[in-house]
Amino acid sequence: MRLNKHTYICGDTCVLVPYRKEHVPTYHEWMKSPELLELTASEPLSLEEEYEMQQKWQTDEDKLTFIILARPDDLPADSNLLLTWKEVQRCKMVGDVNLFKPEGGDDAECEIMIAEPGFRRKGIAMEALGLFITYAVHHLPLSPRHFIARIGTANQASISLFERLGFGKVKVVEVWSEAEMRWGWTGGEYDDAWADIHHPDEADAWPKSRLEGRLGHADGDADG
Repeated sequence: MRLNKHTYICGDTCVLVPYRKEHVPTYHEWMKSPELLELTASEPLSLEEEYEMQQKWQTDEDKLTFIILARPDDLPADSNLLLTWKEVQRCKMVGDVNLFKPEGGDDAECEIMIAEPGFRRKGIAMEALGLFITYAVHHLPLSPRHFIARIGTANQASISLFERLGFGKVKVVEVWSEAEMRWGWTGGEYDDAWADIHHPDEADAWPKSRLEGRLGHADGDADG
């Protein structure tokens, strides 16, 4: 999505940056992993196809993605919350977070991946997904109740992550071994119209103040 083409978001443990051409080779190497292909329900692509996919994620209005970078220990948030773009470029690429809107619906399906094993279970995924949802709620804009996630039932770490952020398990599709989760869901009979009910206090769960002092402008190749 062109919306975030030049936007980066600085967290305490991570930085979210636009998915650009320079990230494609690393992403391509990640997706050679059978484990990551299974966890993300993805098919392997050639390097050329990955470059084409990067362009689609950057330009399609039904997709939004950020690359997740790990914030180095020598750039602590308490001393410099918003990093310069030069400092951001020192950060290590460790994963990605994205959403896409399935054709013909209002929901937005969220996905997150920490591809580098050494950066898992460090709170990065939790912070990255929280910042991402806050950005989407206030910049798309998108009602929180439209956020869904579809996660393999064997991926308990990811299911727990989404539960801690307020997602509830709507149903399990046994044939696909997949759990469908929705933000704010607390049980009851599933109804497609349920997500269209607007509650003013829902955006307050993702206050815009969470992004104050955290948004920067990415320099460099404007067409990347």
